[in-house]
Amino acid sequence: MATVDLPLTAGQLVDGAPASSTLFGKEGGAVVRRSILPGGVRVLTEAMPGQRSAAIGFWVGVGSRDEAEGQHGSTHFLEHLLFKGTGRRTALEIASAFDEVGGESNAATAKESTCYYARVLDTDLPMAIDVIADMITSAVLDPDELEQERDVILEEIAMDSDDPTDVAHEHFVAAVLGEHPLGRPIGGTPEAIRAVPRDSVWEHYRRYYRPSELVVTAAGGLEHDAVCGLVLDALRSAGWELEDAAVPVARRSSAAVEILGRPGLTVVKRQVEQANVIMGCPSITATDPRRYVMSVLNAVLGGGMSSRLFQEIREKRGLVYSTYSFASAYADAGYFGLYGGCAPAKVPQVLELMAAELEKLAEHGISDEELRKAVGQLSGGIVLALEDTGSRMSRLGRAELVSGEFQDIEETLSRIAGVTASEVQELAQTLASAPRTVTVVGPFDESEAFGLSWA
Repeated sequence: MATVDLPLTAGQLVDGAPASSTLFGKEGGAVVRRSILPGGVRVLTEAMPGQRSAAIGFWVGVGSRDEAEGQHGSTHFLEHLLFKGTGRRTALEIASAFDEVGGESNAATAKESTCYYARVLDTDLPMAIDVIADMITSAVLDPDELEQERDVILEEIAMDSDDPTDVAHEHFVAAVLGEHPLGRPIGGTPEAIRAVPRDSVWEHYRRYYRPSELVVTAAGGLEHDAVCGLVLDALRSAGWELEDAAVPVARRSSAAVEILGRPGLTVVKRQVEQANVIMGCPSITATDPRRYVMSVLNAVLGGGMSSRLFQEIREKRGLVYSTYSFASAYADAGYFGLYGGCAPAKVPQVLELMAAELEKLAEHGISDEELRKAVGQLSGGIVLALEDTGSRMSRLGRAELVSGEFQDIEETLSRIAGVTASEVQELAQTLASAPRTVTVVGPFDESEAFGLSWA
């Protein structure tokens, strides 16, 4: 096994096994399987012999980008409300179900997906599946609970607004992606949360929380067929109609779209002791073949204490405490950025140095030693990250929803090892030549220009 496509229709896939129970292969001692159940529900598992725990995730391929006008913030609203009770369980009973067995449960809303997940002892996996399936299928969205949770979400947004680093990233993403729905904040704005009515949240829930949208992933001490059976029983008990002929919904288009963001400088005034600065541009999508090149570029430029940004801006000059580069990629768009936190008076110098390091990378490329270290850093990080069941559960979800292919660790490491210095330089040239979006959060007037000739 290396890379396996994940089709959305039944059929013979691997080793003559039917789509209803497909063996992808074995990774070490682990066995990866995938099934398409009645209703179009997809189940992917990674059985890890010797593990006494299991992680389970119920994914819906809907995120903040999918919200219709008048529903902004609904996806994150639902993440909160599904824990507030169903026809069978109160909010306290949902929480107690995991607490009394020493388990963990939570949820995460992203721009393109939502996941409700838990980690429990292997013997408690049936309980976890039953509880989360109940939440997914049968949330009541009680009006009183919704109003109370509205205040909780507003407090969460206010907390994030008090963090200047979060503010810098939110404003940078909004500027670099412009009118694209990915540019909206995941949690919604205070105005949107105050305005969205229960009917809109309910409509969003009923539109997306259905069998053909659902992906269930699990990893740890488990048996694939048993997980499939538990999922089917839980969904049918909840009243979901699971038709044998139903197929999963199509994945998002991976065709890149033109991003018309707002290049130039955005200044956000905050009375803080440390300024937060970000410089970046639109970048590659999640399925772009250059994603492995981007990983190496990111490692060299700003991925650790030996990176160029860290060495030049912090170690040699002492201008910042934190500096790094980052890249985020989605189905049809992405962005790349450089971050630094510094004293307000040092903002012009830090921005110029970040730009200079990117331009040097584009002009001169990277050395063989830098390439070797970056490959080693990424390879070690990938392997270590997959030591726990939660990471492996998440990997299955991303494979199903994002790329439509499952890639084993060895193939991933091979792709990274195959990146060349010339590919890194070519991608750096693309990034360095793109119009730049700059965001600065600090005690500045919005008219401040910082003397930037290239912004």
